[in-house]
Amino acid sequence: MILAIDIGNTNIVIGCFEGSSIKFTERLSTNHKATELEYAILFKNVLEIYSVTPSQLDGGIISSVVPSLTNVVKNAMGKLSKSRILVVGPGVKTGLSIMTDNPGQLGADLVVDAVACINEYPLPAVIFDMGTATTISVVDKSKNYLGTVIMPGVEISLGSLVGGTSQLPKISLDAPKRVIGTNTSDSMKSGIIFASASSIDGMIDRIENELGEKTTVIATGGLAGTIVPYCRHEIILDDELLLKGLSVIYNKNV
Repeated sequence: MILAIDIGNTNIVIGCFEGSSIKFTERLSTNHKATELEYAILFKNVLEIYSVTPSQLDGGIISSVVPSLTNVVKNAMGKLSKSRILVVGPGVKTGLSIMTDNPGQLGADLVVDAVACINEYPLPAVIFDMGTATTISVVDKSKNYLGTVIMPGVEISLGSLVGGTSQLPKISLDAPKRVIGTNTSDSMKSGIIFASASSIDGMIDRIENELGEKTTVIATGGLAGTIVPYCRHEIILDDELLLKGLSVIYNKNV
């Protein structure tokens, strides 16, 4: 059994896979001040919930966009198991051809998402990863990673709206019944939910026009399930996309 961990700015996704089977997926809040021991205890507690013991772990793999936590989490995993732990980065085989100006700058999470997409879905494909930021990755039918779009995430947009005004309240992220709001809360919800969905639809149109062909569209990340149901394009929701990619990459390197 392999322990897979994705370190994001807001959440840490933790899961276990055995072969191609994912046993579980959970999200933890990213704590930039937590020690190796504190993370080890957190991971051990999650494993215990799913009746997995550290002795059952045959290895581990990490993707991270928070460099300051990468070694902290790797060492925490090492306290649970002495098995091999891979970190997605230079020297790790991915099978992905990255066509960007500086491939080394591409985030590990985007690499992993693309690897999973190539393994799971018809190409060309567009991948929306909706976390702290919303990233859009484009993979062509020859399995080349063409490039990325980066835009503010839903919660960043909402936080800026509330923090930058004096009278707008904090709101929950549930969709209003109508686009045209008749009170402040519903008006803000419409602007966040429906405008974000429209942005996704619009970017799909622009990317497909640039490619000159239709694409498979996949969405993942903590906020994908909140926004994607209100999009007009056909979009596949895959909450386990990143763990699937980590599984593929791990198996390429053992």
